[in-house]
Amino acid sequence: MTAINHAATFRQLHQHGLLLLANAWDAGSARLIESLGAKAIATTSAGVAWANGYADGSHLPMQQSIATIANIVRVIRVPLSVDFEDGYASDPATVADNVARVIDAGAVGINIEDGADSPDLLASKIERIKRMAAQRGVDLFVNARTDVYLRGLASDDRRVEETLARAARYRAAGADNLFVPGVVDADDIRRIVANAGLPLNVMSRPGLPGVPELAALGVRRLSAGASISIATLDCVAGLTSSFLHHGEGNPVPGKALDYGVINKLFDGIEARQQ
Repeated sequence: MTAINHAATFRQLHQHGLLLLANAWDAGSARLIESLGAKAIATTSAGVAWANGYADGSHLPMQQSIATIANIVRVIRVPLSVDFEDGYASDPATVADNVARVIDAGAVGINIEDGADSPDLLASKIERIKRMAAQRGVDLFVNARTDVYLRGLASDDRRVEETLARAARYRAAGADNLFVPGVVDADDIRRIVANAGLPLNVMSRPGLPGVPELAALGVRRLSAGASISIATLDCVAGLTSSFLHHGEGNPVPGKALDYGVINKLFDGIEARQQ
């Protein structure tokens, strides 16, 4: 029942206004993000891979991906969507089997991307995923990511056209949302919103319009991507360097988080699971 409720809630969050998704990379970061008022949690494939000691780009072993998902679900009470890269396989049937494990772990949404592959391949993956989820009675929310902008898969004057062509394929295959990381131009965003036939998800990056303008343009979802995990590792690097060189590794005075505050985030979680 919790999974059904979460699936319905997550879908509803895309219907009105702009959903802001801060991307987590492990159970601790997910619980912290939830405590700050997040209505849902998404993962970042890069952050999850790095936290497990792998490079981003479908290098993370499936069992560790699923273990991370299950551990995040264990500590949060809001819907979880998973950045599932390319599905960790090229064969659509295998991808659907992999996504079945994501559903079993408790997630109610996924991102799945075309990358440098043919858009027809992603469309086939989406079709198999949606068929599998329907057979399980799960209303899985599929966010189809196209890397036209992020990877420069079309010339500047054809990026919108190519994005819309792919959106049509993914919509016909059953996608619920369109993710276009890398787009920042307001006119491009306006054209995609008007013609994609799917709610639009963009990713935070320099040059992107602010939240009020994105909402006015009709964007339904804004993702942080890997930016928060990158900033966190950068902070760790600075503190560690200071400690190794000077024996000083204390956090900046006046910050809200300390040992007690952080530890309290996890009080009672094990008991809740029993």
